Amino acid sequence: MQIIQPAGWKRPKGYANGVVASGRTVFVAGQVGWDADEVFHSDDLVAQVRQALRNVLAVLDSAGAQATDIVRMTWYLGDATEYNVRLGEIGAVYRELIGPHYPAMSAVQVAGFVEAGAKVEIEVTAVLADD
Repeated sequence: MQIIQPAGWKRPKGYANGVVASGRTVFVAGQVGWDADEVFHSDDLVAQVRQALRNVLAVLDSAGAQATDIVRMTWYLGDATEYNVRLGEIGAVYRELIGPHYPAMSAVQVAGFVEAGAKVEIEVTAVLADD
């Protein structure tokens, strides 16, 4: 995997501007902050981020992939203001679970989620290196 950083651009914090990768691609559907039984245990944004990231990692693990194989991550947020206010806490959870790996990322605020009670949904694309 190669991180792309255009010359003269300010280095982004917490994500990459672009990634080049080749290999087997794993597409992880949007994961919300509920458990394997589809039960939300908290309505707290940071708690739901933690669970959504755990869910992403579980799907990746099932495919033989890991966090460092993620090349693209998209965050769908119910409230961008709350996300920005709590970004420090969210970043700490991200680093705890994903580590110092920052793929290409996007974050957007949405009008709502199909799953009642969701505050965040995270989807990823990962690429397993060719053997």
